[in-house]
Amino acid sequence: MSELKEGDAAPKFTAKDQNGNTVALDDFTGKDVILYFYPKDDTPGCTAEACDFRDNYQSLQQQGFTVIGVSTDDEKSHQKFVNKYQLPFTLISDTEKSIVEAYGVWIEKNMYGKKYMGTARKTFIIEKGGVIKKIIEKVDTSASSQQVIDLLNK
Repeated sequence: MSELKEGDAAPKFTAKDQNGNTVALDDFTGKDVILYFYPKDDTPGCTAEACDFRDNYQSLQQQGFTVIGVSTDDEKSHQKFVNKYQLPFTLISDTEKSIVEAYGVWIEKNMYGKKYMGTARKTFIIEKGGVIKKIIEKVDTSASSQQVIDLLNK
């Protein structure tokens, strides 16, 4: 599959959230969506990113955004993460890796010379009509929501 670009249709998905509810991208038609991919629940960078979205959630909602986080962790892990940090938004469990693959964020990584597959940290801003408006390739975990706002204000 070719790499997604701004202007492409966002790949549709259906998966379970942290509460076991079925969530589909189509559920958010008519809303602007911040779809952010992160490697693992309750790790330092992922916690910083989630908490930044949490701390700015009301402001993002007032600007018309829905925030959705996606990782390959299971629903139980997501539930613990949400409860521990009082995250007010949906976390989607992609244990089958179908969403991370569709969005091109399931990549080979290299840590200390060891290669493995994992989720790239990347954020997609999807317009009301399901089109990718912006892609943030280099996410600043402690200012991820501000990155979104700055990008859209350019």
